[in-house]
Amino acid sequence: MVGVNKVILIGNLGKDPDVVSLPQDRRDEGMGIVKKASFTLATTESHKNREGERVEQTEWHNIVCWRQLAEIASKVLRKGMPVYVEGKLQSRSWEDREGNKKHITEVVADNFTVLAPRNRNDENRTRMEKDPLADLVNDEIPSITNPTGDLPF
Repeated sequence: MVGVNKVILIGNLGKDPDVVSLPQDRRDEGMGIVKKASFTLATTESHKNREGERVEQTEWHNIVCWRQLAEIASKVLRKGMPVYVEGKLQSRSWEDREGNKKHITEVVADNFTVLAPRNRNDENRTRMEKDPLADLVNDEIPSITNPTGDLPF
């Protein structure tokens, strides 16, 4: 049986992405550099308890982006922004300097989408008005005029 490892989250960034460049050994090309961006994402659910009071529960998720997606995340994402993230769960463990065993579960992002802020006066709105994704797309994708030609519809 084939398994499915798919995560979809909608939440707010807990911090600006931390970006690091790591050496990567490419067998044919020698040493290269790969970028990794990591940030936290808060998802909040609410429900009413037995007394009828509204209760909110916030979960924090560790998100990791690699390569080109990491580059885009570093240019576009900022603390507090609402974001839609798709990816897969990945767990890993290691020993710290004192010899303690550490574990972490992360969402390795395949893609993300910045959502419109809830509050029109939000600080992020000013940042988003310029639409940083448009600059990235315009810089990296050549413009195509009339890509459909003379279609009959």
